[in-house]
Amino acid sequence: MMQRVASIALAFGLLTGCALGQSAPEPSGSIQGVVFTTAQDHARSVVPGTKLSLDGALHVETESDGEGMFAFSTVPTGSYTITAQAAGLTATQNIEVRAGSVSQLELEMRVQAVTESATVTASAAPVDAKGSSGTDAVGESAVVHMPNRDEHFENLLPLVPGVVRGPNGQINMKGARASQNGSLVNSADVTDPATGTTAINIPIDVVSKVEVLSTPYDPEYGKFTGAVSNVETRPGNFNKFRMSAQNLIPRLRRLDGSIMGIAAVTPRITFSGPIVKDRVAFTESVEYRYERNPVTSLPPLQSDTQSETFDSYTQLDFNISKKQTATGSFAIFPQKFRYFGLNTFTPQASTPDLHERGYQAYLQHRYVTDAGDLLTSQLSFRKFDANLLPNSDAPYQLLVETTQGGFFNHQDRDTTRTEWEEIYRSHPHHFLGSHELNTGLDLSRSSYDGRQEFLPVDVVGVAGYPLERIQFGPTSTFSTDKNETAWFIGDKWTVSNRLTFDLGLRFDRDSTTDSVNTAPRVGFILGLTGDGKTVLKGGAGFFYDRVPLNIPTFTDLPARTVSALDPSGQILTSTNYSNVISNGLRNPRSEVSNLELDRQVTSDFLVRVAYQQRHTVYDFFLNPFTSGASGVLALSDRGNDIYKELQVTGRYRIHNSTLNASYVRSRAYGDLNDFNQSFGNNPYAVIQPNQRGRLSFDAPNRFLAWGEIAAPWKLTVAPAVDVHTGFPYSTINQYREFVGPRNELRFPRFVSADLQVLREIRLPIKEKHAQVGFGVFNIFNRANYRDVQNDLDSYRFGEFFNGISRSFHGKFALEF
Repeated sequence: MMQRVASIALAFGLLTGCALGQSAPEPSGSIQGVVFTTAQDHARSVVPGTKLSLDGALHVETESDGEGMFAFSTVPTGSYTITAQAAGLTATQNIEVRAGSVSQLELEMRVQAVTESATVTASAAPVDAKGSSGTDAVGESAVVHMPNRDEHFENLLPLVPGVVRGPNGQINMKGARASQNGSLVNSADVTDPATGTTAINIPIDVVSKVEVLSTPYDPEYGKFTGAVSNVETRPGNFNKFRMSAQNLIPRLRRLDGSIMGIAAVTPRITFSGPIVKDRVAFTESVEYRYERNPVTSLPPLQSDTQSETFDSYTQLDFNISKKQTATGSFAIFPQKFRYFGLNTFTPQASTPDLHERGYQAYLQHRYVTDAGDLLTSQLSFRKFDANLLPNSDAPYQLLVETTQGGFFNHQDRDTTRTEWEEIYRSHPHHFLGSHELNTGLDLSRSSYDGRQEFLPVDVVGVAGYPLERIQFGPTSTFSTDKNETAWFIGDKWTVSNRLTFDLGLRFDRDSTTDSVNTAPRVGFILGLTGDGKTVLKGGAGFFYDRVPLNIPTFTDLPARTVSALDPSGQILTSTNYSNVISNGLRNPRSEVSNLELDRQVTSDFLVRVAYQQRHTVYDFFLNPFTSGASGVLALSDRGNDIYKELQVTGRYRIHNSTLNASYVRSRAYGDLNDFNQSFGNNPYAVIQPNQRGRLSFDAPNRFLAWGEIAAPWKLTVAPAVDVHTGFPYSTINQYREFVGPRNELRFPRFVSADLQVLREIRLPIKEKHAQVGFGVFNIFNRANYRDVQNDLDSYRFGEFFNGISRSFHGKFALEF
């Protein structure tokens, strides 16, 4: 297996060597031009400080001067695309460069129809010489071509170095728990107000880019301590009607070589086109998904989890005038999970069902002044509800080898959030260099109405009788809300062509903690060489997280009583625990710093070496204390965790193919009794004393390689290889007590190799074609186990279970 992985790495190295060896003189020309805007009276205004990029046989960048003029010299002959970006303005034009001639170009800038975003894409991207933030993105081509088992946008995030899917199935970015990260769609917050985790699904056909901002020093970003993911959707088509339909054929379920029903039904249809040509466009995408996913270590007819979702996304794009655009969207995303949390040691009858319902409405307006200033106004409203429902009323029992009875927790959560944001970005001002100022205000209100019921739990030993019983107080209902205010100011100060600073100051007020938190930030970017091909980036700053609404309701939850039992079931000792918030509540804070060196070795080969460190304090964890017959289950805000990462990345383009490879050495360490483990969507019944150790998603060594390869016969071949250290786990005994330090043992090394092959076929109908192909997941059928028997008193102690077998998915999409 490792030889095959090494062969892929060797192939990447050989292609890189080819890039290093390319050097040949070519006939060349040059390009000169001006960028401008046109007012309603047809008067022209030049746009100084515009960033321009030229793409074709090579990639180069420049910036317009104070008169709006720009030039590209010594450009090899051929066809190119020139792209111009300024605050809220954009222009794109194709141009032909001829030998020995000067191509004159006039670029009229128009207001952008979609959200502004400056990123380093995770394909063959050039050195970003303008932004100090650590940013990686999966672009539109990769969204279409890369293997994606469930075709959800979040499945693309692990293509970014430092982003892994943890053992609980959630995405962990840059060493942070899912609840510590920010999640945005078109810059609108899409997290669950109660738990802080991502809570939205949109059809992947409307996604144009998925990006991860690990160190966003722009003060616009806040309310997280980890990293931020941002999904950008495609604008509607203003000129032609487009439609696509795919996954129309169900996938069959096979058991022991026989067909046993349906494994998945996932049809998806997307429409886009003009309502008023060049002025108003619409997009509508609808997807239904029914899927079964097996736990291979359970009996065949009792091994499947089932999920059913219906996702609808509607978007309207408006070109109001040359200076104004607007975007409105409405998403609904109900979903049901049958046998949620099913695993080797928890059969179907002992799992709960999770039902979630949500919708989000969003409106953004962008206005560019005659001077080139940009004002963005944004309003969003979301409602998200969740219900956790047991599958049986039988008493819940935790045995050494399995679980019996119905799940012990019943939850009802109803949440809402309303958010309004105003952001102003100025055109460049010149004083000791160039200054692009931005300032903004963010107001939001969130609410949470909940109901929690806990049923008795028995811990059963190897002899077959209960060792311990946990009983809970009566069902509780509660309601809470909070107001949040943020205001910020920033300055992108370009001292010279080789030195830029990102300066920011953000203030956050949270009514839950009744505090105002100040978050200063500074980033820099320094060109080490005059050609801009070697760039040093870095920075440091504070980031404050919001307090999820399930935290302040902790004292409203039912209290618990833990009793030790003798073999006859009589109570030996009993401890009553009350829920207490100790030390009050503070907003978690992370102190982040990074340093990054980028080198454009050739026009097609980029190398990056980067280091990042994050220290989070005032984080929340649970800890039980006892004193005689009374006890306290304390929720403390004195938790902290540390993440360190060293990353080496190479990105190479050859002809129409791209290859990406990275190695990440990291360490994620902190307090282990996370609040959501005991009171989230799949809570643990037994709460042991807190310890510090490796976090559950810690993967110290990770190699990642993926690419899009233009193969013969018009095929696009997209492989992805992910190899990382196995996740840690702890040892327990029959009392569910931890034995030794927690998270000291590890699962076997994780090795995944996926592949998708696509080919576009022209249909005999005008402007209609189809995408046909297939995907192979876990090509080498590696047993990447998901469960382990960690109970020291089990005869199967140390055995691993529930591996993921190789699977094949067909691909057929009609587009017209």
